[in-house]
Order: sequence, then C-alpha cells, then structure tokens
Amino acid sequence: MGRQKQFVVALSPHERQELTDMTRKGVHSARVMTRARLLLLSNQGLKDRNVAERVGVSTVTVASIRRKFVQGGLQAALYERARPKQPPKLDAHGTAILIAEVCSAPVGRETWTMQLLADRLVTLGVVDSISDETVRRTLKKTFLKPWQVESWCVAQVGADFVWRMEAVLDTYALPYDARRPVICFDEKSYQMLDHVRDPLPPVPGYPARVDHEYKRCGTVNFFVAFEPLMGQRTVTVTERRGNAEFAAQLQALDMRYAAADRIVLVLDQLSTHSPAALYQHLPAEEARRLSRRFEWVYTPKHASWLNMAELEWSVLQRQCLGQRLASVDAVEAELLAWETDRNARSVRANWQFSISAARDKLKRHYHCDE
Repeated sequence: MGRQKQFVVALSPHERQELTDMTRKGVHSARVMTRARLLLLSNQGLKDRNVAERVGVSTVTVASIRRKFVQGGLQAALYERARPKQPPKLDAHGTAILIAEVCSAPVGRETWTMQLLADRLVTLGVVDSISDETVRRTLKKTFLKPWQVESWCVAQVGADFVWRMEAVLDTYALPYDARRPVICFDEKSYQMLDHVRDPLPPVPGYPARVDHEYKRCGTVNFFVAFEPLMGQRTVTVTERRGNAEFAAQLQALDMRYAAADRIVLVLDQLSTHSPAALYQHLPAEEARRLSRRFEWVYTPKHASWLNMAELEWSVLQRQCLGQRLASVDAVEAELLAWETDRNARSVRANWQFSISAARDKLKRHYHCDE
C-alpha cells in the first residue's frame, strides 16, 4: 500500500471556479497560471508525477505548492510572499562620501572609474566591500558621470561680437538672388579608420557587430560649401589643409558661380580664411580679382554656430561619418552619395535665429538710452 500524501488539495467549488477562470482568461503571469493548473490537477487526485508532466514542472514543485495551499490557503499557493528588502549597500552618509569623491580629482589618474571609486570607498572604511556595479547604479541616481568630460570655449560677447553677429544675420535675411548667392563655408579634419577584423553583418536576432579595435589610417580635410537658400552643398576632400587648399576652394567656387556678379561668403575667422591666402598662392592680379569677387562676412570668434555650414557638418557626421572609412577613395565615395542625395532633395537649413531674437537674448550687451 503506497504512502498517503501529507498535504492533500481539496478545492472548494468557489476556489475551483476561480482557478478555472484564471487559466482561461490568461491575464496573470505565467508562474501564477502554472500554479493554478497544478492545483486543479492535484484536486483531481492525480499523482505528483503525472501533475508534474502535464504542467511542466518538477515533482518537488508540485509537493511545495500543495503544502503552501494546505498551510496558507489559495493566495499563498498562487503568489510569492514579498521578500524583505536588503538594506542598501550605501546609506545616505556613504552616498554623500561617494559624491564628494566623484566631485574631486583622483590622485594619479585622469578620471575616476567605477572600480577606482569602489576601491576608494573600501580604503576610506565606508564599506567592507562593494562592487563597481553598485557604485555605477548609485551614481546613476545622482546623474553623476565621472567618466565623461566636456569642454567649452566661451565667446566674449561685446560690441565686436554683436556687430559681426548682426552682419551674419542680415546676410541670412537676404532674399535669394542668383547674381549674389550666399555661400556658407567651413572646413573640418577627419580621422580615417580601418577594421582590424572584418565586421559581422546583422542577422535575425543580432545587430551588426564590429571589433572595438581599429587601425588609424591618417587624416583628411573636408571643405563644406553650403548654399542655404537653394539647399545645395559641395563637400571636397583634401589630404592637407592650408592656404593653398583654401585658395583652390575659392577658385572652384568662382567657377561654379560664374554667372554671379559677386559671391557672399560666410566663414569663420580661421587664420587661413583670409584674402591673404590668395596672394600667397596666386598671381597678384588673380588674387586681387578673387578677393574682390567675394564679399567676406565673418562670424564672431568662438561663434561657429552662426555658420550654417556647421549644421551641414553636424548632419554629415550623424548620417555618414559614423562608420569606419580607411581610404580617401572610400571617404569620397560615401560623401558623393550623401551629397548627391541631399542636393537632389534640395534640403535647406531651417534657420530661426534673427536679429530681433538676438537683441532679445543678448539685450544686456546692447547700449540702451533710458
């Protein structure tokens, strides 16, 4: 004669109906649904082995749920009791010390790392041990990111800044005139990179994967000439940057806009962005002609955001240059595809900053008669 079960499931009609409804509606978690089916089958007098096979759990689980039902009732069998919360590894005092350390410079290191901070807390006797992950989660709540460093260059806003800014904004407010086109001009350097190992293409369930190691392949220079009112841009790649390359770009613009009487050129105050570059690399008469061909409009110092070519450069970086390009040919091919697409769609800049807006935001830098 077999051993009788110590904990026998005997559901009341109400309990049986409640469990049946739960298994049919499917609005509960998978764990609760499994336990409901387990109790219904146990109520039929099936052996633990048979219940386990039909529900897909172990016989130990079946016995455990039966015991919870008999000792604690239906709710105890279906749902886990809330576990007591573990006290935080860092209390308010420990968190304050962590924040103070993050806001100070580490000795002998450039920046703090999570492991370095964890070791520091142990050294200070704040905790006996702590993981770098606990440190990371604690800092996440305080919005502190010690591994990030940002730099800035504050423009000195004075009369010189204001008049140059308004000259640029006046230029942007001009209506389109094919005889006097407005061109925003800028240049940037770009680091070419190559893969050390071939990247893996995306497959269902996995994104594309690249090795974090890369090989540097030299730098190139980009010249961006953007005509905002027509939504046309030209990006040129050169292996060097200097007066000669700048002069060559102006010669190219002169030919591209041959029908124009004069070309309005918006550019920053880089040392090479001057008519002097023309006189250094072109015959005197040609240099004089080109210098008079352009109307030079300079942005204030440290205010490159006033140059619409910067907007194009930002878009170019996001849409095209995030990949690894190892050669000048590869760079030029990608830039040509990007440039052709945007020019075909005549993508313009949505410029909103006007002189009235500037005077409102920077009114303390304007002279006002009381």
